[in-house]
Amino acid sequence: MRFQFAATFIVTLFAVLMPLIATATANADAIKAELEKRYPEVKVERVTATTFNNLFEVFAGGEIFYTDEKATFIILGKVVDPKTRADLTEARLAKLSAIKFSDLPLEYAMKLTRGNGSRKIAVFEDPNCGYCKRFEQGIASMDNFTAYIFMYPILAADSAEKSKAIWCSPDKLKAWQDLMLRDKLPTAAGTCANPIDKIVALGQKMRINGIPVTFFEDGERIPGAITKEMIENKIAAIAAKK
Repeated sequence: MRFQFAATFIVTLFAVLMPLIATATANADAIKAELEKRYPEVKVERVTATTFNNLFEVFAGGEIFYTDEKATFIILGKVVDPKTRADLTEARLAKLSAIKFSDLPLEYAMKLTRGNGSRKIAVFEDPNCGYCKRFEQGIASMDNFTAYIFMYPILAADSAEKSKAIWCSPDKLKAWQDLMLRDKLPTAAGTCANPIDKIVALGQKMRINGIPVTFFEDGERIPGAITKEMIENKIAAIAAKK
């Protein structure tokens, strides 16, 4: 009897949910079509129904905005949970902009390893970026991790020049740390074969518009000069899921 009730409940629940799912999908498709008609320059990648106030989440150009089921208005900004104060928009953006960590061209990166190197991150940084220098100071005390550092020169006219000089140094990682931690400029000529232009193209493809940006093994990215504690917590959360 109990099994029969459970089976009946599942069938009933399925019957109730399917029309709702179909309606949400149809609305999402209609919203996508309407937005693309009104704003042909905007590439809408995904439209998803949210759980708040009949709004739909629109993912386009690496950003999230919100609209109604008829696309009559657009809301720009972040949705925050009033109870936990969690940034729901940022959390969703991290999911939608995630990459496959193993697809990163690690041969373009400088490899920093400490301890057993078991915990891995990848970070895009500019040699003229003050926030990147703060980030480097934070990870200087981390142990048992590997950081793949991609020089992504987008801030200043001489960013690419410094990046190439660092890459062409006899010890590129030392030259990088001398600059970022000790304000010592690289002295090598940046004329050797280097991947800097390829990294810039890669960053643009991945829609990296600000730096630093840190990627974790689950593919999610966190922008900004995140602290050592934030990195440790994120790595621990990934390990817990495994």
